[in-house]
Amino acid sequence: IHRLLEVTGAPTGDGEGDSGRESWSTVRFDRNKEQPLEADCIIIDEMSMVDLRLFHALLLAVPVGAHLILVGDSNQLPSVGAGNVLRDLIASACLPVAQLTQIYRQAAESDIVVNAHKMMDEEPIDLGKRSKDFLFIRQGSAEGVIQTMLRLITEKLPAYVGADAKSIQLLTPVRRGALGVAGLNPVLQAKLNPPGHGKAEREFPHALFRVGDKLMQIKNNYQRGVYNGDVGILSDINRFSETLTVRFDEGREVEYGFADVEELELAYAVTIHKSQGSEYPAVVIPVFSGPRMLRTRNLIYTAVTRAKKCVVLIGEPSYFYEMVANTKELGRYTGLADRLRELLQQEAQIE
Repeated sequence: IHRLLEVTGAPTGDGEGDSGRESWSTVRFDRNKEQPLEADCIIIDEMSMVDLRLFHALLLAVPVGAHLILVGDSNQLPSVGAGNVLRDLIASACLPVAQLTQIYRQAAESDIVVNAHKMMDEEPIDLGKRSKDFLFIRQGSAEGVIQTMLRLITEKLPAYVGADAKSIQLLTPVRRGALGVAGLNPVLQAKLNPPGHGKAEREFPHALFRVGDKLMQIKNNYQRGVYNGDVGILSDINRFSETLTVRFDEGREVEYGFADVEELELAYAVTIHKSQGSEYPAVVIPVFSGPRMLRTRNLIYTAVTRAKKCVVLIGEPSYFYEMVANTKELGRYTGLADRLRELLQQEAQIE
């Protein structure tokens, strides 16, 4: 949506990975009410990720008479920014809504799809079932989880799903600890992209980067045209010019000065929040104890549904069932649904 609305301005975010908070005072959308989009129909996917401010900017740019179709899953995590737009739009009952609830024959062959529906319908999930795409491996220790994870990513899953090991994504609820992003990324880096003769590397205050590393942009940078969650491969480190180059999708290369690398972090393992909106051939998820606010149904549901061909959960079944049963979410006090109802009533009175 940022690219669609031709956003300009300097980033002023705090750079704290999952917070994604930034000041909008320096951000401008060149597509707006005065210069609307040139389209008869606009389709927005992954609508659950869109916050209130971005949705407002989008609506301003929609031309009169155009159709706006919003596609998303309100059971996933809400937007990082303020609001709960998709859920409020549905709850308002002011807009035509189509909900896809039927599992058809092809989808019914996938336990990823079936179990995702069971999570939301509060139906029991058999973790002992022999499945081709939804697997649970019991491990009682962090070290056991890590060793199992390494064998899966380097030996088992690449051939099974027909994908490179680096494209298999490890998703974790937390940043800290042995099974968090901070602990897992160095372990995966050493295994998937070890040091080699002639392979440039550079240590920065927050991480060691090596040519060939999988990196993620962790804050919006409108000047470079890269956004929070974009993933690429480190293709060059130039010590003379003090720059590094990252190759993102479609071969687009972006250059960073050494002073700007705090916008990047290793992405062999990422938080579930960061994965929202993405899909991977296979996903590996450590399931373990942790803060209750990070062991919720919508979090594990979001993680499982990132996998296209196979998802493997590793840990204790009891923790998985606790997450599925925990429907408590951090409260969001929003007024969008009520405001829409008020506007509809006002319009009806005028008529």
